[in-house]
Amino acid sequence: MNKLFLGKMLITLIMIAPAPAMAMGGRVDVGVSIPLPPPIVFAAPPEMVVIPETYVYVVPDVDVDIFFYGGWWWRLWEGRWYRSQNYSSGWVHYQNVPSFYREVPSGWRNDYRQHRWGGRQWNYQRIPQQQVHQNWNNWEKDRHWERQNTWGVQGLKPRVQSQQPPPVVQPQRPHPQPQAKPQVRKPVKPQQSRPQSREVKQQRPQPQTPKAQKQSKPQQGKPEKGQKDKHDRKWDDK
Repeated sequence: MNKLFLGKMLITLIMIAPAPAMAMGGRVDVGVSIPLPPPIVFAAPPEMVVIPETYVYVVPDVDVDIFFYGGWWWRLWEGRWYRSQNYSSGWVHYQNVPSFYREVPSGWRNDYRQHRWGGRQWNYQRIPQQQVHQNWNNWEKDRHWERQNTWGVQGLKPRVQSQQPPPVVQPQRPHPQPQAKPQVRKPVKPQQSRPQSREVKQQRPQPQTPKAQKQSKPQQGKPEKGQKDKHDRKWDDK
């Protein structure tokens, strides 16, 4: 009886426990799993071809788009991208479109079948996947496919790649305007004062006015007594 009672209690607790969480607005996150592509069965290790001017390797003999670039195998399936370290399995979803895919022409399969690339003869070389996996890094650093046979395309001129890094554009700073140098004045030597020769003008006697002349003349008045006697004597002698 005790065991039966305990069992009922446990069942009741399990059923009641989620209720508070729902009452408090609890949220249950449900993860959406992304489907993985099915594995590809190869009868033998695949051979690959390098797409001219890209260093992207493709597996041309299967209908599925499988690429090799940057040390990874890449696969496009149902609009999603996956990558792996193995060409047949171990695929993991990749959220973005790989950067190398922008350089891959959409009609590369037709060019492969027609042995044509850009209107020129394309004598491509089939490469075992083991060699690609081992040498892809050195081939890209040494520009192997460009220097050996220009990607197998007749008459294709290799791209000129400058070894110098592109110049860094720096914001232009306003050039400071040259400041005017202060003018240095030379010390002025004190000039010795020379005595000015003063012209001594001789004062000329100014002509006296008629009034002054009248004043300077002796006044004519009555003759003195002695003079009158002399005058009278002269007339007597005569």
